Amino acid sequence: MSDHVFAPPAAPSLPVAESEKLFPVRRVYCIGRNYAAHAVEMGGDPDREPPFFFQKNPDNLDPSGRFPYPPESSDVHHEVELAVMLGSGGTDIPVEEAMAHVWGYALALDMTRRDLQGEAKKAGRPWEVGKAFEKSAPVGPVHPAARIGHPEAGRIELRVNGALRQEGDLNQMIWKVPEMISVLSRHFALAAGDVILTGTPAGVGAVQRGDVMEASIEGLGTLRVEVV
Repeated sequence: MSDHVFAPPAAPSLPVAESEKLFPVRRVYCIGRNYAAHAVEMGGDPDREPPFFFQKNPDNLDPSGRFPYPPESSDVHHEVELAVMLGSGGTDIPVEEAMAHVWGYALALDMTRRDLQGEAKKAGRPWEVGKAFEKSAPVGPVHPAARIGHPEAGRIELRVNGALRQEGDLNQMIWKVPEMISVLSRHFALAAGDVILTGTPAGVGAVQRGDVMEASIEGLGTLRVEVV
């Protein structure tokens, strides 16, 4: 007989490329304005200011390939990102040791209710209503670092209905992956199953029902997501 007052929900997990195994998700951290051109288009300063992070919910990650247009918004934007999957963690991780904690990588989208995010910013309130809604992070299969290595450079892009919207290179990230891990570990106890979304290049824009988004990162293939 269970000690729980009701059956606990299943832990979120993601498919691993070329495998029957699953990657269990613990937490999702997102870095803001980590590409200089995107910082400018969002009204920020592209200089190397201290990084800031926000969180999505673990079950916001969705590998289904379908993105339900969310309620309470009429301005939903795409943001293509590299997702970093941790296989271990800790606190106060030195930069030079950070990559030992990375298990793999995936393609992801940080979908954003931009109108609600904008209202929250103006009011000095948290962003969760604009960022952490259901299925707000479409994601592809996890590629083990043991197989693909650690991508430090490579083209990242997003197309909507075949038209190029976003493009950049992973080497344009202001804060690199080991630095993000190190900074996060000073504020949180990182652990296996944590996911870090590493920021998006310039060109974010709105989508509508019926649109097809195709995200790609060199070495990780393509993630196709239909807006429904």
